[in-house]
Amino acid sequence: MKKLVFFLLCLTVTNLPAAEIKVAAASDLKFALDELVAEFQAKHSEIKVSVTYGSSGNFFAQLQNQAPFDLYFSADIAYPKKLVAAGLALENHVFSYAVGRLVVWVPNQSSIEVKKMGMKSLLEPAVKKVAIANPKHAPYGVAARAAMQSLKVYDAVKMKLVYGENIAQTAQFIQSGAADIGVIALSLAIVPQMSDKGRYWEVPLEAYPKMEQGGIILNWTTDVNASRTFRDFVLGDHGREVLKRYGFFLSKK
Repeated sequence: MKKLVFFLLCLTVTNLPAAEIKVAAASDLKFALDELVAEFQAKHSEIKVSVTYGSSGNFFAQLQNQAPFDLYFSADIAYPKKLVAAGLALENHVFSYAVGRLVVWVPNQSSIEVKKMGMKSLLEPAVKKVAIANPKHAPYGVAARAAMQSLKVYDAVKMKLVYGENIAQTAQFIQSGAADIGVIALSLAIVPQMSDKGRYWEVPLEAYPKMEQGGIILNWTTDVNASRTFRDFVLGDHGREVLKRYGFFLSKK
């Protein structure tokens, strides 16, 4: 009996994760990273990964005060670079993982022919509210505003803008009817949860600054090896393939 109890105790201990890492990630990664985390957990049951999604700029502000995250995946590589310059990254370099892309999205019930009209869709008389992420702290908001300016619609629609805290909330605004149309991430528009409910037009890359995305491991990571293992999994061949499938351009290795 004692041997059986000892065996069960050993089995229980063996099944417990040996490490836990917390990831702060840009919300355009929501679906791609959820898939990668599930696959990673299947291969590395000894490492538990929990992800919080949000605005890259808001995470940047929190990480300057050493918010309790181990890894940071930003929609704008400028933020991790600033953290490295401040001496807050574990290793003195930033890893680049993808390039983000923008689309104009409308729900299926909209009469706007977004694929035909492109950015001019925002000028339709039926459009009362246009959703974008908040440019004050969301890279997709900065890119959306730049695209509207370069395609000459910004002045006409700026009074109609409503701002999401991050790009995922911006997509929710349009889905829920709080906005008639909006500019969101391709990585959100192509997942079944949204592709079944709307249509989009992809904004030409030359219409806005390149959205290079990057990350770092924070100085105060609770487990260096676990953080490196997850980072390397995302940057590996399979991780890159998943990111590509979700509409990201891939950075060169």
